[in-house]
Amino acid sequence: MKFAIQVNSSPYQSNAGYTAYQFINAALAAGHQVFRVFFYHDGVYHAFKYATPPDDELQFSAQWSELARLHQIDLVVCISAAQRRGLLCSDEAQRQGKQDNDLAEGFRISGLGQLVEATLEANRFIVFG
Repeated sequence: MKFAIQVNSSPYQSNAGYTAYQFINAALAAGHQVFRVFFYHDGVYHAFKYATPPDDELQFSAQWSELARLHQIDLVVCISAAQRRGLLCSDEAQRQGKQDNDLAEGFRISGLGQLVEATLEANRFIVFG
């Protein structure tokens, strides 16, 4: 089965993102495909490169980055939701005269077209949060 996933909540506000992460690992272990995870609303906080939780908490952006690297999963962050929350990729940072790229490794910024495409390509589309 081919899955597309949407994550809507912040990693430190809800366990929905971690539940999505665990679901993806279980689906992959069972032989299914997860080709895209779309981070929307407060879910974009999973993509912040410089998030530094306390040592006894999970580093969500690093976990997502590693998952994407190992399984070639497309991690897409909604551009509008990201801009509202101050998350900028290098192109957008340069355009706005900012100094840095806040996007964690393996994530990319795109629009809702990627979400629509994911729902069309997947056998199942699951929303967390």
